Parts: sequence; C-alpha cells; structure tokens
Amino acid sequence: MVREWDPRTASSAEIASLLDTLNAVLAADLPQDPPWRESSLREYLSEVMPGERRISWVAQAEPAPDGTPSPMLGHVNVLLLGGIGVLEVLVHPVVRRTGLGRELVRVAGRRVWEEGFQSIGVEVVGDTPALGFYESLGFTREYVETRSVLDLRTVDWPALAEMATGVGAGYHLEFCPGGPPDDLIEAYARAKAEVRDVDDGELRPSSYDPQRLRDSLDTLHRRGMKPYIVLALHEQTGEVAGLTEVVVPAQHPTRADQYDTIVVRDHRGYGIDRAIKARMLLELRSAEPELAEVQTWNAQANEAMLKVNAELGYRPDREWCEYSVDVAELVHRLDSQR
Repeated sequence: MVREWDPRTASSAEIASLLDTLNAVLAADLPQDPPWRESSLREYLSEVMPGERRISWVAQAEPAPDGTPSPMLGHVNVLLLGGIGVLEVLVHPVVRRTGLGRELVRVAGRRVWEEGFQSIGVEVVGDTPALGFYESLGFTREYVETRSVLDLRTVDWPALAEMATGVGAGYHLEFCPGGPPDDLIEAYARAKAEVRDVDDGELRPSSYDPQRLRDSLDTLHRRGMKPYIVLALHEQTGEVAGLTEVVVPAQHPTRADQYDTIVVRDHRGYGIDRAIKARMLLELRSAEPELAEVQTWNAQANEAMLKVNAELGYRPDREWCEYSVDVAELVHRLDSQR
C-alpha cells in the first residue's frame, strides 16, 4: 500500500518506523556509516528552503486484523527545486526485488510530471544495488564525486595545529559557529558567487546571494543541522578570501558533513585551503565532543582539494554519483511495465 505522507503530521510511531527502515538500508548498503537518530528527523524530512516543495509517500503492508499498524517498508520523497525534481528512495532490504522500488519511483515520477517538471535527478551511492536499479529505469550518469572520510581518532593534532597557522601574511582566520556574522554575509556571498561556474553537480546547489544564504542557514537550523564556518579574511580589503563549511546534523552527530570549501581566485597560492580546513577540525574538536568523523565530497578532477584532504588524513571511501532521467520517458516506461 503506497500512500502520500506528510512528515509534519505523521505520528511518532510512523517516524520511528521510518527511522528503522532507514537504518536497515544503511546497515545493508553503507555498513560503515553511523546509524541515524530520531532527533529532529521530522524537521529534517519536512523543512525546505523558500520556493521549494517536498512531497513524500510511504509503503506499508495492510494493517493486521487487530488494527496494529504495519511497519514502513519503503519511502520516497521528491524535492521540487528550480527545474528539477530531486528523488530519494528507501526500500527495506527484506522487500527488495519485489517491484516496490519501481512503484515508489513511478508514483513520484508521475507527480513530478503532473507538476510540469521535465527531469528527475537522484544521488546514487557507488557499490550499492541502487546503481543497477536506476540504470534499469533509464537514468543516466551525469556527474561523479569521491566521498572521503576522516576518522578523528587518527588525526595528528599537533601537526594539524601547525597547518592551521600556515596561511600567508595579510590574512587572518575567523571561526563562526552557527554561520557567518551578518556584516560579512555580502562578502561571503561574493566569494561563493565568484566560483559559481565550477561544476559541483546540480542536486546540492550552493547559495550565491545574501538573502538566499540567510534562508539557507535558517533552513539548516530548522532541520536540526548545526553549521560551522571558518573564514579567511583579507586584512587589507576585509574581503572573504576563502571559506569552509561543515554541518553537524542532529540525526547523525558523530559524523559531520563537509559542505563548500572555496578560495577566491586572486587569493590562491597562500595556503588558505589547507589552513581553513585544519582550523575547522581544531574548532570542532572542542565544539562537538561527540564528533568522531567528517565526510566530504569532491569532484574527481579537483586534484588540489583531494591533495589537501589527503594531507589532513581523509581517506577515499566510495563514488557518489548523480543520475538524471527525462520525466515523461520515465513515467511512460514504468506505466507500460505495470
């Protein structure tokens, strides 16, 4: 039974059942990843940026004769943003290869088509059954990143402290828990906008104007995701020469997510990239004592950042791929297979 579902009004039992399915999927496909917690999970599933919409469905067996609710066996949501619908699908390992995944994609795809969108994108983790599943539905690979993970137990902290001071003369670093101060938002946005032509995929878009940055930070907080920023400021001009962003989610607080790391072109070659990432790790060590790992994603062609990550102790984990498909073709294919 597949039905539309709103996490904002769902019962606590439904949220807990969905969490069980999510963790069963992680245990099967990403056994080294930490299990998720229920903390702010409802908000994580429902809060979106202004102008975006998220629509969700769940799959359950029929209730038992005594009325006992059945567990969640699958979940799909689609985030409608810009000109694309971004898909996320969960199918409990015990019901895989039963056609449930295809039905969830069909239901979501039909809604995206009815909403007037032309394409659907999905992030697919390398070396998991999802690769063959989406390729069988006609999705094509558009972009590939490498995920790397840093185990904080292996960090040489004295060496890291030295790296954090290795920035060139004329710059100073500033740690901003919660996000950059409002008086630096415009300079922060300019720094991000200057490198907006870098190909970082389209399913996790960055924010390049001050108001969207404020909205993005507010949305992160509402979803239970705590942002931390380290800035490199050019002392002569006061401009943001570089920045790095890490988010610690309440849903898996032992592993943080590295977001953008940017060094403005005119300020490259002064050791900013390595210094700001090292400073971030030093600050997180005291700010988030529960934190055990940090994960980051980088384009495979971004050799400079991959080198910095290796110096800091990150180890490549697996590929992270973006796939897309024409919505009309997807709906036609799946309807014809029913």
